[in-house]
Amino acid sequence: MSNGFHVVGQPVQRLDALGHVTGRTHYFEDTIPKGLLHGFDALMLGFLTEPLPRESHGAPNEDLGRRLWELEQVDATNFDRVVAFDPFIAPAASGALDVWRSIPLPVGDRYYRPVKPLRGKPRLLFVGRSTPHRERVLMDVKHHHDLLHLAFGVGANELEQALDEHDVGINVHNQDHPSFENRVCLHLAAGHLVLSEWLSPAHGLELGLDYIEITGPGSLYHAAEMLGRFPGLWHRVRVRGRVKAEQFRASRVWPRLLHDAIADVGAFGSVRP
Repeated sequence: MSNGFHVVGQPVQRLDALGHVTGRTHYFEDTIPKGLLHGFDALMLGFLTEPLPRESHGAPNEDLGRRLWELEQVDATNFDRVVAFDPFIAPAASGALDVWRSIPLPVGDRYYRPVKPLRGKPRLLFVGRSTPHRERVLMDVKHHHDLLHLAFGVGANELEQALDEHDVGINVHNQDHPSFENRVCLHLAAGHLVLSEWLSPAHGLELGLDYIEITGPGSLYHAAEMLGRFPGLWHRVRVRGRVKAEQFRASRVWPRLLHDAIADVGAFGSVRP
């Protein structure tokens, strides 16, 4: 689905070839017909990766209202367990499905890099679609600093190259409301300094130690100016953030998560036929 609902499975048009599955994990992001995942001999794990309202009823803006409507179209019986990136969205999601656990989306091992000292003018990167709030925060830095904005159409290889070519990752919320974006973990893994709006939940990341908080366009512009003058200013934050990124490494997270999910389904059953 466009609200970022990821599922263990194969693309819809290839599910008939899935058959008996053992020890393989597949992903697709799409609208899943009612009952499509019934009867497969595999764990079906849904993953909510995009923000929803944090209220149990209603939505504070049109964007979150649209995402909630999309989620309400999901057939909960397609899944054995559902994981959300944000525990605070569980009350709103409960109208469609129950959230079993909350963790950020794990980061593929291919994106992990050591921290390299920043000696020249920093290269800044923002990965995410354009919204009025984001453009308001990013605009001044776009005009005066070396900031690349990748808004859409970025494949895994292109993303890996962009991460290698940049030093600082910027995180700005979709709208002016608190959230935690999975790109934060990605930038930390790549050894970037992360400049981010307020993270909620923090998922163990500490303000001023693992990342630098920005509070608006002036704050971001000031941080970019300081890095231009003193590239090594927040080197320790980059090192600490890279260490923290190990808790999001896919090869560590997925085995533990799937082990727990299989044990939980074995003990308590599933709504999926």
